Amino acid sequence: MNGALVEKAMLMALRAHEGQTRKESSAPYIVHPVRVAILLARYGLSDTVVAAGLVHDVVEDTNVSLDDVRNELGDEVAGMVASVTHDNALSWIEKKKAYIETVRTASEEAKAISVADKIANAESLISSHAREGSEVWRHFSTGREKKLWFEEAVLAMLQESWHHPLVEEYARFVKRLQGLK
Repeated sequence: MNGALVEKAMLMALRAHEGQTRKESSAPYIVHPVRVAILLARYGLSDTVVAAGLVHDVVEDTNVSLDDVRNELGDEVAGMVASVTHDNALSWIEKKKAYIETVRTASEEAKAISVADKIANAESLISSHAREGSEVWRHFSTGREKKLWFEEAVLAMLQESWHHPLVEEYARFVKRLQGLK
């Protein structure tokens, strides 16, 4: 057990996401990586994976670099974070396709972070939909159809490449997302 690594990751995530809010709920952003970490811990993944789950969005969504993650949390955490970080230099569709292919060939640990992230996102979206109805889709620049395409494509890739109860849980959430109008 490496509680010190998880604590360092939590502090990095808190610093990096300070002042950020979730686009679909206006909740403090830190709630999301904590939810991802809780899912990973609940499914028995290592403290290293939990630590990577806590910082999975810092490179993509803040000014923290992959080198910063590597220097503070080590090569293993940085490698997992790299596997689940979107390349924002690409167009939306190319970025999503590249993400799917990167995760397809990534480690099981990176797949776990990816699917825990998708589950946490789905939970948040479903909760926001209960409050806002179809207006929730306006928070996504691509709209409902492309958002659902991405979720379905990630699910299909995971079902082909990794057998784990997290994938089954994600499948249930994708089905619920498909029912939202």
